[in-house]
Parts: sequence; C-alpha cells; structure tokens
Amino acid sequence: MNETSLQLLSQQIHDARKPLNRISMQAELIKLVLENDLDKAKAITAVEQIIRSCQDCSKQLQLMLTEKAVG
Repeated sequence: MNETSLQLLSQQIHDARKPLNRISMQAELIKLVLENDLDKAKAITAVEQIIRSCQDCSKQLQLMLTEKAVG
C-alpha cells in the first residue's frame, strides 16, 4: 500500500469513526435519561441523533466502497 492510499484509508477510517462516536455518546445519554427518570424528550432527541449518525456512517462506508471500486 503506497503512502497516498494509506493516507486516504486513514482519513476514511477517521470519518467513519465520527458518527460511531456520536452514536455511543447519544446511547449513553439515553441510558442516563432512562436510569434517572429524566425528561423523555432528551431521549427522543438522542434517538433521532443516533438515526442520523447511522445514516452518516452508512454513507461514509458506501463512499469507501465506491472509491475502492473506482481506484
């Protein structure tokens, strides 16, 4: 693997991790809301963010496949 390919792969992995980290943080928030009987609206907002983050991650993975097929 040449340097350019390695840099591209590193960037793609970084970009895929961002939505995964958001999913993890939002899941922790939902857990806190449920454990402490807090405002359910916060949990709903967190679930919506998880859905968006999953979509972002899916797009990033598709982009990686597309770039791999082209490259």
